[in-house]
Amino acid sequence: MAKQVFKKTYKYRLYPTKKQQEILEKHLSLCRWLYNHFLDERRTLYQKKKIKVFCYDQIKKILELKKEKPELNNVYSQILQDVVKRLDKAFQNFFRRVKENKNGKKQKVGYPRFKGYWRYDSFIYPQFGFELRDDKLNLSKIGSIKLKLHRLLEGTPKTLTVRRTRTNKWYACFSVEIKKELPKKKVIQEAIGIDVGLDSFLTTSQGEKIDNPRYLTKSEEKLAKIQRWHSRKKLKSSNRKKSRLKVARLYEKITDQRLDFLHKLSSGLAKSFQLIAFEKLNIKGMVRNKYLAKSISDASWNRFLQQLRYKAAEAGIWAVEINAKNTSQICSGCGSNVPKTLAVKKHKCPQCGLIIDRDINAAKNILQLALNTVGTTGINACGVGRILPTMKQEATYFNSW
Repeated sequence: MAKQVFKKTYKYRLYPTKKQQEILEKHLSLCRWLYNHFLDERRTLYQKKKIKVFCYDQIKKILELKKEKPELNNVYSQILQDVVKRLDKAFQNFFRRVKENKNGKKQKVGYPRFKGYWRYDSFIYPQFGFELRDDKLNLSKIGSIKLKLHRLLEGTPKTLTVRRTRTNKWYACFSVEIKKELPKKKVIQEAIGIDVGLDSFLTTSQGEKIDNPRYLTKSEEKLAKIQRWHSRKKLKSSNRKKSRLKVARLYEKITDQRLDFLHKLSSGLAKSFQLIAFEKLNIKGMVRNKYLAKSISDASWNRFLQQLRYKAAEAGIWAVEINAKNTSQICSGCGSNVPKTLAVKKHKCPQCGLIIDRDINAAKNILQLALNTVGTTGINACGVGRILPTMKQEATYFNSW
């Protein structure tokens, strides 16, 4: 089998000295200034003279700007060029959305906006200008910064993104290309269907339910208290900076908890089964419901399914996405159509007498549709065992948070 090229991102924590942190902040400040300067130029020329400005015309102007603003010479040239490309991409996305709206799609077109301090938090080394040596990252025009290499970097680095979080932590994100053969699909001995939801984060075709941790919902009271405290602080005061940092740290904790939960759950499934079936969801459409948007975003179904897909591909297992239309209405026992509203939590079939939780019924139907899609060659159809004990322990641990 021919080798394929895969793209992957490795994220490492940086530990800059106080002086290096000042240099990094200055780099971000200059990149943000350049972005806003060229955005203003594009807007002004189009509004007054209907002149369109192109990406490479603005890249050529960087040399002139360096004479007017000598500080730009302290920033690696490719970083500055990437700022212009980032702006150009923002305009391309804007024009794409305008075109889609003309064709009937309803969405905000989102004209590119000027970037404030917290809205411009990264700069990119597109090709060169960086080198990783042991626990040090050497950056052109910045210096050698201590880095926590918690796992080996696999593949050839193509770009490096240096990012600042709202809690003033710095990270190096390497985008790499890896050439390797995909493992052959495993013979299916154990298969599972899953149905994601809000009451239970996940329901399996074996009748197991993983509770929805609701990290944001559980932290809302504490978050509201800190935000009220923050709003009372005087603008631009040191106390306001401290309170802003407390809010940011709580949001960061919620994000970290959620990611940890999703990674452990998706890894447990990928290690335990050779086929995982799940439904194809229109999450963008679902979050338009103002009553459910926050809960759906807190659950992070999309992130979970993304993790499941790439972990399945790396492990050589089947991750089958199926159209889940009417999976709750069809009886998993006999195939009869049993209409029910969302308020009805039990599936009761008048034909075969099956009484089962509606989500378990849906998960069983999802699994059966996936098996029909893949085909039963080499499948032990009875091998739909329960999630491994370690997985249960993790689920219990999640629920205790």
